[in-house]
Amino acid sequence: MNKKIPVVSKEVILPFILITSLFALWGFANAVTDPMVSAFKKVLELDNLKASLVQLAFYGGYFTMALPAAYFMKKYSYKIGILIGLSLYAFGALLFYPAAALENYTFFLVALYILTFGLAFLETSANPYILAMGDKRTATRRLNLAQAFNPLGLITGLYVAQIFVLRKLQSDDFKNYNQLSETVKQNIRTSDLLVIRNPYVILGIVVLLLLFIISLIKMPEKKEENNSISIKQTFIRIFKKKNFTEGVIAQLFYVGAQTMCWTYIYQYAENIGINNKTAVNYSYIAFGLFLGGRFIFTYFLKFINPSKLLLYLAVLSIFLALGTIFIQGIGGLYCLITISFCMSLMFPTIYGIALADLGEDAKFASAFLVMAIVGGAILPVLQGFILDIGGIGYNDTSILGVPEVNFSFILPLICFFVITTYGYRSFKRS
Repeated sequence: MNKKIPVVSKEVILPFILITSLFALWGFANAVTDPMVSAFKKVLELDNLKASLVQLAFYGGYFTMALPAAYFMKKYSYKIGILIGLSLYAFGALLFYPAAALENYTFFLVALYILTFGLAFLETSANPYILAMGDKRTATRRLNLAQAFNPLGLITGLYVAQIFVLRKLQSDDFKNYNQLSETVKQNIRTSDLLVIRNPYVILGIVVLLLLFIISLIKMPEKKEENNSISIKQTFIRIFKKKNFTEGVIAQLFYVGAQTMCWTYIYQYAENIGINNKTAVNYSYIAFGLFLGGRFIFTYFLKFINPSKLLLYLAVLSIFLALGTIFIQGIGGLYCLITISFCMSLMFPTIYGIALADLGEDAKFASAFLVMAIVGGAILPVLQGFILDIGGIGYNDTSILGVPEVNFSFILPLICFFVITTYGYRSFKRS
């Protein structure tokens, strides 16, 4: 009689809960940051390209720090990597205080950049750590379960952004904000930047509290027989694995698609006459679908091959992206938010497929998957470039018979084609 394999064993339940809480923490940071693109654009009178530098700073930190994080984790332990990550996360968040005082956009970008140094450590450590907390046969389900709590952070972050940021921005109360006198604009700018600052400073304090708790808890850690670090040999081994190398590419395009679909939902909504305060409600729906999808598809993984399920959802995302582009009005917006339901499975499943059977090499392999998050920095900037083709508005010109804001979602469409290919190829190999 086959013994049922638990997804999470009783021996590691407390460490699992603590590490899973990190998934909510970086979800919170992600959700709070997405509306800031639109907020900074209005407050500091930026064009779409300059405003998108928020995402470049946010996701660029992942790319910069992922490999150093893997080195520290390999040399020391998962726990050390997590503690360093929380320290950098808190420091970057607290830097919003002097950034707001100086009213300097570059300082805000630097603070975000450092904050995501911490997120790079956390994601490089937490994802493979969760995979390693039990039987490898339940590893992908375990990671999907942990990642299911990421949307809780997203929804909380979105609520904070709506209630404590967007609703309090004075600049959003003026349709012709750029035509106000410089004195009036300066007073509004000072007030609004303090509003933007506050959630990050509070977040920094919360992260410091979690850092203290995890530092006191004994965390499971498998001892390596050979603790020497041969980066060259590790790279040679992992890059021979097609599931891994193609998974890095798929992850880059996935994160790009996710960031674009969540960041530019506000611009898409504004183009059909929905302001930012109301558009947040559509983001709630998108994140709610994302949360529901995580739990639903984690259950489906008991019966369906992960690669096959990834393939099915990527194909459905292609059709929804086409609807986002070519269906104008509220129908296109519904297509856009429904994409989140399909995306819910993608990140942890690509991660799990790519790291399968890599053993201790997963620590460095995880770094490349985290570096692939740079797709969230590059692709939104390209989308911002498309939005600026006819001017700083969202309907300045028509491309293929649709406004440029609609056409800009051709980039997520391309991303879902790449993910579809990965799902198909990894399924054939399995």
